[in-house]
Amino acid sequence: MPELPKILKAKTIARTRLFHVESLQMKFSNGVERDYERLKAGKNGAVMIIPMPDPNTILLIREYAAGVERYELAFPKGLIETGETPIEAANREMKEEVGFGAKKLHFLKKLSLAPGYFSHMMSLVVATDLYKERLEGDEPEELEVISWDIDKLHELVERDDFTESRSIAALYLLQNYLASSSSTPISEID
Repeated sequence: MPELPKILKAKTIARTRLFHVESLQMKFSNGVERDYERLKAGKNGAVMIIPMPDPNTILLIREYAAGVERYELAFPKGLIETGETPIEAANREMKEEVGFGAKKLHFLKKLSLAPGYFSHMMSLVVATDLYKERLEGDEPEELEVISWDIDKLHELVERDDFTESRSIAALYLLQNYLASSSSTPISEID
Protein backbone atom coordinates (compact mmCIF):
# COMPACT_ATOMS: atom_id res chain seq x y z
CA MET A 1 0.00 0.00 0.00
CA PRO A 2 1.19 3.54 -0.66
CA GLU A 3 2.12 5.84 2.18
CA LEU A 4 -0.87 7.65 3.65
CA PRO A 5 -1.15 11.33 2.68
CA LYS A 6 -0.31 13.92 5.34
CA ILE A 7 -2.91 16.38 6.56
CA LEU A 8 -1.12 19.72 6.38
CA LYS A 9 -4.06 21.75 7.65
CA ALA A 10 -7.61 20.99 8.82
CA LYS A 11 -10.17 23.77 9.16
CA THR A 12 -13.85 23.75 10.09
CA ILE A 13 -15.82 25.53 7.37
CA ALA A 14 -19.35 24.86 8.66
CA ARG A 15 -20.96 23.31 11.71
CA THR A 16 -24.58 22.53 12.48
CA ARG A 17 -26.28 20.40 15.11
CA LEU A 18 -25.72 17.32 12.89
CA PHE A 19 -22.88 18.16 10.53
CA HIS A 20 -19.27 19.27 10.83
CA VAL A 21 -17.83 20.21 7.44
CA GLU A 22 -14.05 20.25 7.39
CA SER A 23 -11.57 21.43 4.76
CA LEU A 24 -8.36 19.39 4.58
CA GLN A 25 -5.15 20.46 2.90
CA MET A 26 -3.45 17.17 1.98
CA LYS A 27 0.02 16.23 0.70
CA PHE A 28 0.42 12.86 -0.99
CA SER A 29 3.60 10.74 -0.95
CA ASN A 30 4.33 11.77 -4.57
CA GLY A 31 4.38 15.46 -3.53
CA VAL A 32 0.98 16.40 -4.98
CA GLU A 33 -1.09 18.68 -2.73
CA ARG A 34 -4.90 18.75 -2.82
CA ASP A 35 -7.73 20.30 -0.85
CA TYR A 36 -10.53 17.98 0.26
CA GLU A 37 -13.79 18.58 2.07
CA ARG A 38 -15.41 16.01 4.31
CA LEU A 39 -18.29 15.61 6.71
CA LYS A 40 -16.68 14.70 9.99
CA ALA A 41 -18.70 12.32 12.14
CA GLY A 42 -19.02 12.23 15.90
CA LYS A 43 -16.71 10.03 17.96
CA ASN A 44 -19.03 7.10 18.71
CA GLY A 45 -20.48 6.14 15.34
CA ALA A 46 -23.86 4.53 14.84
CA VAL A 47 -25.53 1.16 14.77
CA MET A 48 -28.02 -0.52 12.42
CA ILE A 49 -29.93 -3.56 13.63
CA ILE A 50 -31.49 -6.47 11.73
CA PRO A 51 -34.13 -7.72 14.19
CA MET A 52 -35.20 -11.34 13.62
CA PRO A 53 -38.20 -12.39 15.75
CA ASP A 54 -37.86 -15.88 14.24
CA PRO A 55 -35.51 -17.52 11.72
CA ASN A 56 -37.83 -16.68 8.79
CA THR A 57 -38.69 -13.03 9.55
CA ILE A 58 -36.96 -9.67 9.76
CA LEU A 59 -38.40 -6.46 11.18
CA LEU A 60 -38.19 -3.14 9.36
CA ILE A 61 -39.40 0.33 10.27
CA ARG A 62 -41.17 2.87 8.10
CA GLU A 63 -40.07 6.40 8.95
CA TYR A 64 -39.95 9.80 7.33
CA ALA A 65 -36.68 10.45 5.48
CA ALA A 66 -36.18 14.21 5.20
CA GLY A 67 -33.36 13.85 2.65
CA VAL A 68 -35.69 12.32 0.04
CA GLU A 69 -38.92 13.84 1.44
CA ARG A 70 -40.92 10.61 1.77
CA TYR A 71 -41.47 7.62 4.05
CA GLU A 72 -38.91 4.85 3.63
CA LEU A 73 -38.56 1.27 4.84
CA ALA A 74 -35.24 0.57 6.56
CA PHE A 75 -33.71 -1.25 9.48
CA PRO A 76 -33.78 0.46 12.88
CA LYS A 77 -30.68 2.52 13.54
CA GLY A 78 -29.26 5.25 15.72
CA LEU A 79 -26.21 6.87 17.21
CA ILE A 80 -24.06 5.09 19.75
CA GLU A 81 -24.14 7.13 22.95
CA THR A 82 -21.00 7.95 24.94
CA GLY A 83 -20.11 4.97 27.13
CA GLU A 84 -22.16 2.47 25.07
CA THR A 85 -20.78 -0.40 23.05
CA PRO A 86 -22.31 -1.02 19.61
CA ILE A 87 -24.09 -4.08 21.08
CA GLU A 88 -25.63 -2.03 23.92
CA ALA A 89 -26.66 0.70 21.49
CA ALA A 90 -28.26 -1.89 19.20
CA ASN A 91 -30.39 -3.27 22.01
CA ARG A 92 -31.43 0.21 23.18
CA GLU A 93 -32.32 1.40 19.66
CA MET A 94 -34.39 -1.74 19.04
CA LYS A 95 -36.35 -1.14 22.24
CA GLU A 96 -36.95 2.48 21.21
CA GLU A 97 -37.83 1.88 17.56
CA VAL A 98 -39.43 -1.58 17.34
CA GLY A 99 -40.48 -2.33 20.93
CA PHE A 100 -38.25 -5.40 21.33
CA GLY A 101 -34.97 -6.19 23.05
CA ALA A 102 -32.73 -9.12 22.13
CA LYS A 103 -31.03 -11.78 24.21
CA LYS A 104 -28.58 -12.52 21.37
CA LEU A 105 -26.82 -9.84 19.35
CA HIS A 106 -24.31 -10.69 16.62
CA PHE A 107 -21.90 -8.09 15.22
CA LEU A 108 -21.60 -8.46 11.42
CA LYS A 109 -19.49 -5.61 10.06
CA LYS A 110 -18.71 -1.91 10.20
CA LEU A 111 -20.02 -0.05 7.15
CA SER A 112 -19.01 3.33 5.78
CA LEU A 113 -21.12 5.70 3.76
CA ALA A 114 -19.26 7.49 0.95
CA PRO A 115 -15.85 7.17 2.66
CA GLY A 116 -14.26 9.67 0.28
CA TYR A 117 -16.36 12.43 1.84
CA PHE A 118 -17.88 11.17 5.07
CA SER A 119 -16.06 9.80 8.12
CA HIS A 120 -19.19 8.21 9.63
CA MET A 121 -19.06 4.47 10.45
CA MET A 122 -22.02 2.24 11.28
CA SER A 123 -21.88 -1.11 13.08
CA LEU A 124 -24.28 -3.70 11.66
CA VAL A 125 -25.81 -6.10 14.21
CA VAL A 126 -28.21 -9.06 13.88
CA ALA A 127 -30.60 -9.41 16.84
CA THR A 128 -32.28 -12.73 17.69
CA ASP A 129 -34.15 -14.26 20.62
CA LEU A 130 -36.32 -11.15 20.90
CA TYR A 131 -38.53 -10.18 23.84
CA LYS A 132 -41.05 -7.35 24.17
CA GLU A 133 -39.74 -4.18 25.80
CA ARG A 134 -40.32 -0.59 24.79
CA LEU A 135 -38.20 2.42 25.69
CA GLU A 136 -39.11 5.99 24.86
CA GLY A 137 -37.16 7.16 21.82
CA ASP A 138 -36.50 10.50 20.17
CA GLU A 139 -38.63 10.02 17.04
CA PRO A 140 -41.18 12.78 16.32
CA GLU A 141 -43.89 10.21 15.53
CA GLU A 142 -44.48 6.54 16.24
CA LEU A 143 -42.66 4.33 13.76
CA GLU A 144 -44.52 1.65 11.86
CA VAL A 145 -42.93 -1.79 12.35
CA ILE A 146 -43.15 -4.10 9.32
CA SER A 147 -42.56 -7.88 9.42
CA TRP A 148 -40.95 -9.23 6.27
CA ASP A 149 -40.58 -12.86 5.20
CA ILE A 150 -36.92 -13.72 4.64
CA ASP A 151 -37.84 -15.75 1.55
CA LYS A 152 -39.10 -12.54 -0.09
CA LEU A 153 -36.00 -10.35 0.29
CA HIS A 154 -35.80 -9.97 -3.50
CA GLU A 155 -39.24 -8.29 -3.40
CA LEU A 156 -38.07 -5.94 -0.67
CA VAL A 157 -35.07 -4.79 -2.73
CA GLU A 158 -37.37 -4.07 -5.69
CA ARG A 159 -39.64 -1.73 -3.69
CA ASP A 160 -39.49 2.00 -4.43
CA ASP A 161 -39.58 2.80 -0.69
CA PHE A 162 -36.57 0.60 0.23
CA THR A 163 -33.63 2.54 -1.20
CA GLU A 164 -31.16 3.12 1.63
CA SER A 165 -27.87 1.59 0.51
CA ARG A 166 -26.85 0.56 4.05
CA SER A 167 -30.09 -1.40 4.48
CA ILE A 168 -29.60 -3.09 1.10
CA ALA A 169 -25.99 -3.96 2.02
CA ALA A 170 -27.30 -5.30 5.35
CA LEU A 171 -29.51 -7.79 3.46
CA TYR A 172 -26.49 -9.11 1.57
CA LEU A 173 -24.48 -9.49 4.79
CA LEU A 174 -27.47 -11.11 6.52
CA GLN A 175 -27.75 -13.72 3.77
CA ASN A 176 -24.04 -14.56 4.16
CA TYR A 177 -24.43 -14.71 7.95
CA LEU A 178 -27.43 -17.05 7.74
CA ALA A 179 -25.62 -19.30 5.25
CA SER A 180 -22.60 -19.61 7.56
CA SER A 181 -22.68 -22.45 10.05
CA SER A 182 -19.88 -20.88 12.10
CA SER A 183 -21.77 -17.73 13.12
CA THR A 184 -21.52 -17.33 16.87
CA PRO A 185 -22.78 -14.52 19.09
CA ILE A 186 -20.22 -12.04 20.37
CA SER A 187 -22.60 -11.00 23.11
CA GLU A 188 -25.59 -12.46 24.85
CA ILE A 189 -27.60 -10.15 27.04
CA ASP A 190 -29.79 -11.55 29.82
